[in-house]
Amino acid sequence: METEARGAAALRMRPPLRRASGSPEASVERGAEGVVAVMERYNQAALSAVPVPDFRQNEGSLTSTLRTLLFFTALMITLPVGLYFSSKAYIFEGTLGMSDRDSYFYAAIVAVVTVHVVLALFVYVAWNEGSRQWREGKQD
Repeated sequence: METEARGAAALRMRPPLRRASGSPEASVERGAEGVVAVMERYNQAALSAVPVPDFRQNEGSLTSTLRTLLFFTALMITLPVGLYFSSKAYIFEGTLGMSDRDSYFYAAIVAVVTVHVVLALFVYVAWNEGSRQWREGKQD
């Protein structure tokens, strides 16, 4: 009950809200709190000055980036594993006649080198794709 009385007293003590006329935006003034601007209507000229982004260009670059990433992911999985087993069986054991233990070691080296080559190719392609998109965006 006491808090309701305080709230009602505070409402009676607050100065009434005034509307400023003559401007497209209505402003509301409050005594000690300062001026609080309330927009009733938006200025159409200000809204039309904001450019609308074209997301269709971003969809194309996103699709291209995703294709590149998926291609190199598949390459990263299949190429080192395939080269490991094929080099072990056909090159090191078959052609060179190495023991089973030695062929594991050298085939692992081939797989590790392959991983590094694929990573370097991915970085090269991603770098060139990013700079190409940056140049195209700068020309617009």
